[in-house]
Amino acid sequence: MTRLYLEVFVLNPKQKKKLLKRARQQHTVKPSGYIATMERYNTLFADFPTIKILINNVLQADRLLKQGLLPQTLPQLLLPDNTQDVIFKQLNETFPAGDPAGDKRWNQLSDALPDLDKKLRSFRDYLEDTYGMWAYISAPVAKDLADFINGRPTLEVMAGNGYVSKGLQDNGQTVITTDSKDWTKENETGKHPVTKVERLTASEAFTKYHDQVDVIVMVWSPDGLTIDWDLLQQIRAADKDYDFIVIGEKDGATDSKVFWQNAKLLETPAVKALNKHFNQFDLIHDHVYLVK
Repeated sequence: MTRLYLEVFVLNPKQKKKLLKRARQQHTVKPSGYIATMERYNTLFADFPTIKILINNVLQADRLLKQGLLPQTLPQLLLPDNTQDVIFKQLNETFPAGDPAGDKRWNQLSDALPDLDKKLRSFRDYLEDTYGMWAYISAPVAKDLADFINGRPTLEVMAGNGYVSKGLQDNGQTVITTDSKDWTKENETGKHPVTKVERLTASEAFTKYHDQVDVIVMVWSPDGLTIDWDLLQQIRAADKDYDFIVIGEKDGATDSKVFWQNAKLLETPAVKALNKHFNQFDLIHDHVYLVK
């Protein structure tokens, strides 16, 4: 049995942004094929718990989203560095030396590993292509957001399909959900709303509802567009102190450069609590921020 080692990629923020853009443009992940492949791998790697756990997390998240429910938190969807060593050791303990069955089993598993590794890393692409979910909003994250908002009227801008708003509403919060719906021609964003979404740009939404809300939520504003900075300037100019919740990757795959350059990011116990269940599961390191 010959071992082939998986290549580990370390990308800087600029490289991650380019990789994310390329994936969005190519739409290489086919929804039905992706899950069918992961189900096949779930059977193929059934004897390897550390691998099976990762696959099961993906399948369970997909099942919940299909039911209109928010998924649970995810572990980091990366195969452990010693994956091939573990498989090699277990097969050596199971099959006698030179047993063709052992060689066949090894070939099946080792041949599948690179694609499994790629599929795990591209789960976010699948979520974007299938559900229009860009930020991974789990049920525990929605509960943490709801606990922070604590009954205060809230406006979500650039809400897409409304996963954050739906999670807040399920936790008893009052949310006005808005989105320009400009992305519906390019991807699944806005095509499958999980709650009522009013068609308004971020600026229009703030202008219309600024005197009715105390909290504003903005999740994964597109990089390269300054609508986030325009909104922040509107918020600062208003005669009111809002809590502005932003979910994104600082100086990375989301939001404009000018936004991150000018945003004042608070470091408070509340911010720590908001990130308690906001786990990073892939190459994107987004967080929950409070911005002034």
